[in-house]
Amino acid sequence: MSSTRVAAVDCGTNSIRLLITELDPAAGRARDLDRRMQIVRLGQDVDRTGRLAPEALERTFKACREYAAVIADYGVAPERTRFVATSASRDAENSAEFAEGVREIIGVSPEVVSGDEEAQLAFTGATQGLAGSGAAAPYLVFDLGGGSTEFVLGADSVRAARSVDIGSVRLTERHFAGTEVPTAAQIAAAEADIAAGLNRAAEVVPLDAAATLVGLAGTVTTVAAIALGLPDYDSALIHHSRLSLTRVREVTERLLGAGHAERAAIPGLHPGRVDVIAAGALVLRSIMERTGAAELLVSEHDILDGIAWSLVR
Repeated sequence: MSSTRVAAVDCGTNSIRLLITELDPAAGRARDLDRRMQIVRLGQDVDRTGRLAPEALERTFKACREYAAVIADYGVAPERTRFVATSASRDAENSAEFAEGVREIIGVSPEVVSGDEEAQLAFTGATQGLAGSGAAAPYLVFDLGGGSTEFVLGADSVRAARSVDIGSVRLTERHFAGTEVPTAAQIAAAEADIAAGLNRAAEVVPLDAAATLVGLAGTVTTVAAIALGLPDYDSALIHHSRLSLTRVREVTERLLGAGHAERAAIPGLHPGRVDVIAAGALVLRSIMERTGAAELLVSEHDILDGIAWSLVR
């Protein structure tokens, strides 16, 4: 079978991302043509209000208009385009307003997938290219987002999956809002929230049963960039790098103890993550400690890649 050009959009709580790629299912190969990301914070205040804020919708629609132009430039047909919306739009009362706007701009309806399907897509994207990385199966893949984190255990296929509502934006708004540097009490409250989420995940997914722990999404890759001491964010160096629990603890303590200006000055830290990265790192540290993993395999390939592969399978 020849390669097929597809467009995948992943709209999460914090960011919206686009991937234009040519896939060869027979060979299991992908040739990326365009991969981009914008921080739009669609999930702004959703945990508190239950609704998507008007300004958050407008930021997201602005990004959608840019992405629609890119998709058209690459000549990707609507039937080869998939737009997946995750945690924030799953939780919002006014998700119909969001869906209508996306249809008008992109030309396809957004699919507000369940947490389980989100987990399946993330697993596919993360594990498609693990051959040759030295990673041993079974894998425990976790996708640490802004509103939720998906846990998936599997090897050639998924054995167990669960999505829980612990994410960098949600925890920041719940516990660190209005605080320059979190207090010990605020950190302890956030850790208790994270532990409860991990307990819910462990009801379905054995969190200590994997040979390799694989971490996905912006918090994980950003912590990796900081741990590696990169002067600029470099996805090629971050992808399939290995991150020790010791370094994760060090970076987490640094972020929790830093003010906004100090975090903003860290090389490789996107401005849109400055206010939520400390909570995200706390989730990451908690996951590694709970699973007993001494190190983490970092992947730049995630749910976005899984969405793309779903278009040819």
